Amino acid sequence: MSKVKCQMSIVMIKQQIQSDIKDAMKNGSQTVVDVLRMTMSAVNAKEKEKRYKLTQEDSEIKEAELMLASQLTDEEITLVIASEVKKRKDAIALYQQGGRPELADNEKKEIEILQKYLPKQLPLEELRKLVEVSIKKVEAVSIEDTGKIMAYLMPIVKG
Repeated sequence: MSKVKCQMSIVMIKQQIQSDIKDAMKNGSQTVVDVLRMTMSAVNAKEKEKRYKLTQEDSEIKEAELMLASQLTDEEITLVIASEVKKRKDAIALYQQGGRPELADNEKKEIEILQKYLPKQLPLEELRKLVEVSIKKVEAVSIEDTGKIMAYLMPIVKG
């Protein structure tokens, strides 16, 4: 029996992206197709990386079990998409620095496409309230208590 536990999980984000690629192709939205294909490529690369690690941990794992175990969860896919957004934000800063606003605009459009697959961001005021509650809950009194605050807060605001 393999050391790797396989769990069936419905990967909704991945299915949605694949469906949206088909729709964009039908609608002739080449930018959307390109962005989503790049995103799927990043997801597939992460799955290959995970598959490689699993084979290193258990060289006798069966192929079907390996494929199932190496599928990314929605949470992992969200992290990949967030990484893709960050890359584009970094590119925007570089393009603006280099005097290429048209390329920065393209990156902004790509971010808008990817935002659809990320959880909604908390408004700043709501986040401040959560931080204040966290400070009271962990009874933080100095900057050294930041770790405690973050440990309490991160599961609440994850994503």
